[in-house]
Amino acid sequence: MPHTTDFKSLFRNHIAQLSSGYAAALHATGWDAVVIHSGTLPKRSQFDDQYGSLRAVPHFQQWLPLAEPDCALVIVPGRQPVLHRLEAFSFWEAPAPLDAPHVWPQFDVHGVHRAEDVRAFLPAGRVAWIGEDRVRAASWGLEDAAQNPPALLRHLDALRVHKSAYEIACLAEANRRAMPGHNALRDAFANGDASELELHLAYLKATQQDDPETPYKNIVAIGPNAATLHHIAYGRSPTGAGSLLVDAGATCWGYASDITRTWTRGAGDAAGLFAALVDGVDRLQQQLCADVRVGLPYEELHEQAHRYITAVLRELGIFRCSADEALAHKFSRTFLPHGLGHSLGLQVHDVGCALVPPKADNPWLRNTSVIAPRQVFTIEPGVYFINALLAPLRQGPHAALIDWQRVDALVPFGGVRIEDDLVVRDQGVRNLTRDLQETAEP
Repeated sequence: MPHTTDFKSLFRNHIAQLSSGYAAALHATGWDAVVIHSGTLPKRSQFDDQYGSLRAVPHFQQWLPLAEPDCALVIVPGRQPVLHRLEAFSFWEAPAPLDAPHVWPQFDVHGVHRAEDVRAFLPAGRVAWIGEDRVRAASWGLEDAAQNPPALLRHLDALRVHKSAYEIACLAEANRRAMPGHNALRDAFANGDASELELHLAYLKATQQDDPETPYKNIVAIGPNAATLHHIAYGRSPTGAGSLLVDAGATCWGYASDITRTWTRGAGDAAGLFAALVDGVDRLQQQLCADVRVGLPYEELHEQAHRYITAVLRELGIFRCSADEALAHKFSRTFLPHGLGHSLGLQVHDVGCALVPPKADNPWLRNTSVIAPRQVFTIEPGVYFINALLAPLRQGPHAALIDWQRVDALVPFGGVRIEDDLVVRDQGVRNLTRDLQETAEP
C-alpha cells in the first residue's frame, strides 16, 4: 500500500459523507433506518452441497470491505453505524482476515451467534432492507415491501456515481495492483509462446490474486480469440499467433480496476498492418481521454470514437472511400460493436450512469450520463474482425468500399482494445491507469 496515502483519514471522511447521503436518502423515501445484508454464501448449483466465494452486496461494500456471510449493517441517521458480525465457528473453512485497520473505528461492532439473532437488534420504526437473500430478510421480520425498495435503491445508486476521495484512492491502488500482471504478460508474450491458460495463471501470480479476488474473469485472448469480446475459455496449447489481448484488473478493498492492452509480434505485411492498427487505436484512445470534459454527454464521446476509428481505418486502407462516406454508411459499427466504456467502482459495470437509454445506434453503451466531477469510468475503444459481423458487410451493397484483402489479412489477429480508467476532475481528468507515478491521493 502506498505510504503517502492516509487511508485512515480518507475513510473517516468517506463514512461521514456516506452517513449524510444515507440520511438524506432515507428521509426522502420515508424510511427511518436501513439494514444492509452482506450476503449469503452461494451454492455452486442448486443440486450441490459445495459453496463458492462470497462477493458481498455492493451497498454493504461501500461501507466496509468485509466479505463475510450474514453480516448486518444497521444505518440509523444520527447514530454510529452498527455492524452485527456472525461469530459462528466452522472447522470446514474460515473467511480471509480483513487487512484494513482503518475500518473498525468507524463502526460499533457486535457479535451474534446465529444470523437469526440480528432480528432482536433491529431498530424501531420503518426499516428498509438491502440485500439478495430474501429468505434471510424474512427471518429478520422484514416484509416484502421493505426489501430493496426501488425508490431508496435509486437514491443509494446515485451516491455511487460521484466517488469520494477514499474511493478514488482505492481505485488508484487497484490500478497499481493490476499493472504488474499486464507487464508480465506483455513480456511473456514477446519472449515465448505460452498458452492462454499459462498467461492467465502468470497474471494471477504477478498480481498476487486468487481467481475469486479478481473483479471479473480475466480475458486472455491470443490471435483470432480476440474477436470474442469476453474470451475466457483459455486455450491450453501455444498457438504461435501474432497478437495478444488482455483485459484484466485487480481489486482494492472492494473497488475494481478494468484495464485492457493489446500486443503484437512477428514480421511480414499482415503483422505490420496489425501493429499499425494497435498504434492507431492507442493514439485515438488517448485522444478520447483528452477529450473528456465536465458537461459533455458521455454518448458524444462514444460517437467521437466512431469518427476517430473511421479515420484510422481509412488511413490504413481498410476503407476505399472517404471517411465521411464511411461514416454515412456506418462501417465503423461493424468493427466496434460495443460501447466506449462504463462507470467503474464497486462493480465493474457500476451503477448510476445509465439512467437513460442510449440512441438506437448504440445499444450496448453502458454510460449515458453527462460527465461530472468525481465520476470514474473507462475509455475502451476497439477494432475487431468478427466473421459473423463482417459477413453482412461482405454481402451488402457497399462491399466494394472495403478492402477485403486487408481485412482478411487481419482476421487471424482477432482484434485490438485499449482501456484505461479515468476519474473526472473539475478541469480535465486523471488517468488512473497511465498516471501511476501519482500518489494515491485523489
